[in-house]
Amino acid sequence: MSDWPGSRPAPKGRLPRDDRPETGDRRPGFKYSRSPVPGPRSLLKGFLVTQPKLVIVDYGVGNFRNVQKAFEAVGAAAEITDSVQTVEAAEVVVLPGVGAFGDAMRHLRERGLDQPVLAAARAGKPVFGICVGLQLLFEESEEMGRHEGLGILPGKIVRFPNRPGFVVPHMGWNQIEPARPHPLLRRVNSGDFAYFAHSYYAVPANPADIIACTDYGQLFPTVVGRDNVCAIQFHPEKSQQVGLQILRNFVEWAGGGEEG
Repeated sequence: MSDWPGSRPAPKGRLPRDDRPETGDRRPGFKYSRSPVPGPRSLLKGFLVTQPKLVIVDYGVGNFRNVQKAFEAVGAAAEITDSVQTVEAAEVVVLPGVGAFGDAMRHLRERGLDQPVLAAARAGKPVFGICVGLQLLFEESEEMGRHEGLGILPGKIVRFPNRPGFVVPHMGWNQIEPARPHPLLRRVNSGDFAYFAHSYYAVPANPADIIACTDYGQLFPTVVGRDNVCAIQFHPEKSQQVGLQILRNFVEWAGGGEEG
């Protein structure tokens, strides 16, 4: 995958594990499965046995083509679209993003794409956030003022504190440490490396929404989600085999092939 921007051989190593809470409340207004590791199969019935109709939401702030290429590398067709109707008709919604939270939300709302993303989450369709796309799923961000997010997941986005030896933004390779089992992490090992580029991170109100963490002077959530919604803070298209495995896992999970 060396032709992708920012890709280079990942370093090796492991981080120590630590215990994390696995309980929490539910968010009103969204559909939840009763299975301990929920997947969309029961919500989307049998018509997603093969690859579902997957769309990448183009709201003008993101590396959409690189994300599309990464999905293609794992054999999944993904359509980039800024059409409200196409997103409404999609079976699976991918929300990537780069840059500032406030700008991303403004572009999303100006194009009328916030409502179909919310509708997809409420309908139990698989929704997948990437980088700033993860952050947009939460209620608010403190980046350059206070900005409201989609509010699909309870919690907020905050800036890394200034710590000696830890430069902000957090850029480069770092390790993923699973917090609980989830189909998105199938064949992803404790201590595997992914590629990051961000200054802000999520603080979920519900610790049970944390799927994996990363250590950067402190532990912060790097994979989050509940039921039909999940998201990653790192860039899968720059994370070589680990990134591709996570995309492959997502496609299989969204298609009903991996319930956990």
